[in-house]
Amino acid sequence: MEINNPRGILLMALGFALFAVADTIAKVLLEYYPPVQVVFIRMLGLFLGVNLIMVYNLQWVGKTQNLSKQLLRGLAQAGSALSFLVGLRTIPIADATSIAFVAPLFVIIFSYFILKEPIGIRRWFAVIIGFSGTLIIIRPGFEIINLGHIFIIIAALLFALRQIISRLLAPTDDPLSTAFFTAYTSVFIFVLFQPWAWTPITDKNHIFLFFVFASLAGIAEFLVIKSLQVAHAVVVSPLQYTLLIWVTIFGFVIWGILPDFWTFFGAGVIIATGLYSLHRERLGKIP
Repeated sequence: MEINNPRGILLMALGFALFAVADTIAKVLLEYYPPVQVVFIRMLGLFLGVNLIMVYNLQWVGKTQNLSKQLLRGLAQAGSALSFLVGLRTIPIADATSIAFVAPLFVIIFSYFILKEPIGIRRWFAVIIGFSGTLIIIRPGFEIINLGHIFIIIAALLFALRQIISRLLAPTDDPLSTAFFTAYTSVFIFVLFQPWAWTPITDKNHIFLFFVFASLAGIAEFLVIKSLQVAHAVVVSPLQYTLLIWVTIFGFVIWGILPDFWTFFGAGVIIATGLYSLHRERLGKIP
């Protein structure tokens, strides 16, 4: 496929704008429904999207040469999504998003230990500084640590593991096949909990919000996948940080909450180290 970076930038920017809307709706719904129900409906959006694409293309994509890796990726995705929503339920959305940006730093660590990629002293230093940004946001010792912060870190860790597995699958499996196994694995896992967790959805507004939430999350997932297909990853990846702009705006409009100075400062540290790591990767050098 021909590389088209401007198109990739547009797709990635739109994808993360939709993720921001979906996360904001999730925050609203979590006030009324358990996280395992909300995440189940989110995964249903991806599940239905994959199946609609298969019907449209008249093509079965549920085939892989690496079933165990695909199932592990689906499990990591399910754990990451659930952990994020559990954390999001108790802390402001901008704080949750800021902490979640440590995921690329976990990717660097996993790249070294799992993919055996050489990581030099500069990138290790960036990782240390990036994690210090997380401590600035959480401020242990100065404030009581909310368990929500811990769940967001777990979500970032599992998300990074998902990214590493994606790299291992990339040479042999089509991205749509990967989306297929992620969707089916996640839905299968979460449907098992619904008999105990399900809260009836009787409010028509909530039904509408769930529909929009699942649809936007599914569309955003495909936009990001498509962006990485048509453009260089190092060009479009920095656009993930626009998510913080959107959720800060939505958080202020809906809940009247703005992140404090230390949250902005910590987020800036994390983003700066993430961008630096992307820069070193683009140069193709070992820092």
